[in-house]
Amino acid sequence: MAAVSIALAFSFDSLKQNQSAKFSFSSRYPSLYSSRSNHRSNLRFASLPSSHSPSISTATETGEEKEEEEEATTKSTGSYDFLEETFRTGRFLSNAELEKLKALEGFAYFQELESGSMWVRVMRQDEMDSTVSLLAESFGESMMLPSGYQSVLRFLVKQYLIERREVLPHAVTLVGFFRRKTDSSSDGEEEVVEMAGTVEVCLDKRGANASPPSPTPPKESPYVCNMTVKEDLRRRGIGWHLLKASEELITQLSPSKDVYLHCRMVDEAPFNMYKKAGYEVVQTDTVLVLLMLQRRKHLMRKKLPPSTTSPSDTVDVVESDNELTSSAPV
Repeated sequence: MAAVSIALAFSFDSLKQNQSAKFSFSSRYPSLYSSRSNHRSNLRFASLPSSHSPSISTATETGEEKEEEEEATTKSTGSYDFLEETFRTGRFLSNAELEKLKALEGFAYFQELESGSMWVRVMRQDEMDSTVSLLAESFGESMMLPSGYQSVLRFLVKQYLIERREVLPHAVTLVGFFRRKTDSSSDGEEEVVEMAGTVEVCLDKRGANASPPSPTPPKESPYVCNMTVKEDLRRRGIGWHLLKASEELITQLSPSKDVYLHCRMVDEAPFNMYKKAGYEVVQTDTVLVLLMLQRRKHLMRKKLPPSTTSPSDTVDVVESDNELTSSAPV
């Protein structure tokens, strides 16, 4: 059984005809949707200045106003040299957004498991293709798509991830890595680190999907979706800790502590995991969604405790290893 599944909100006949459509995914874990953010206020540009521009400023600033703004920027956010290529969104950002980007760059969740160790952080740009393959394989397996559709699915998933990257820091894709434990007798053997799973976190209204699945969650509240674990690494507690890492990030960066996610009614193992983690069902799809060839879903919610750490601090978290009791892979 695949970790996640999706249902395309258009027929394969339409896909073959290359008709223009708005793609919508409904997964075993919450779903895949695209959106763009057009909001602009208190603007700064989220990239390193060139050699001809020693400081960051808006295109319209000149003379004394420019100097005053540069001084204010230095006082409020300091140097912008902390931004890696991954976190340069190519659009103008406010000081608060730049601070969130700095927090995202330093975010790290670490956990020792019985079979190895894992850590979770924000997806880097050079890890996009690996993340696309992981998502596409899980979606294709759940949908029982012919192998010929994998290339199309990868293309759609990659376009989605590129679009979602544009709304940083309001939504972010996390990736988890796993290192297997080695025997003490295997001295000198190189440890293998592999991408184990991924999950998307929408932190606020500006990061919310433009067309969320039903039942519709509040756009101003954090939302967790698109969680999947590599097939040969399931049943190790990785899905649980991807969820916990998402919650820790939300606790640090979102003003709202009510977290929402979707779970299909047929997916018993994820449902049990969410219940165990403290999520409760707040609404369920009606049978009418079946007419749109979609699975009925639960909308679930959990209230997180308030943060005790500054959002700009690096987050290193150690949680107990909670394996699922269900036999279904997660």
